[in-house]
Amino acid sequence: MQNVEPLEYAGFWVRVGASLIDTVLLLMVTMPLLIWIYGWDYFDPARTGLFAGTADFLLSWLMPAIAIVAFWIYRSATPGKMMLSVKIVDASTGQPLRPGQSILRYVGYFVATVPLCLGLVWVAFDPRKQGWHDKLAGTVVVRSARRGPLPVTFEHKQP
Repeated sequence: MQNVEPLEYAGFWVRVGASLIDTVLLLMVTMPLLIWIYGWDYFDPARTGLFAGTADFLLSWLMPAIAIVAFWIYRSATPGKMMLSVKIVDASTGQPLRPGQSILRYVGYFVATVPLCLGLVWVAFDPRKQGWHDKLAGTVVVRSARRGPLPVTFEHKQP
């Protein structure tokens, strides 16, 4: 019989912590590059338009999206989640995310954020600690069981 580590759903605050770590790491990579390319004028409030230019779009939007989705596919977690020992898995099987599922989850962040971040705050109140992006993609965020009230269960057991 295979020894399976007991898991619990990762709650709101640990996920906020992971997001803050990820944000700081992304800023440490992107901000020096953006300042190098655009100079300090990048932060000028009089600047118009959504993007300062092509490099801004690539560094601020495209590169983070590709990096995050790649981390989800290959590591089941972003660096922030890895530092806090949480991972994202398929809600039915507990297996790593499929590429399409990862992309859908990323797009789901926009859906969850638009109405006053309600879809992200939803994690605090949902029994399985799923945000709207998790529900949309069929994912859960888990960690080793410590004190959680609900054990993690998956619909389909792997042989």
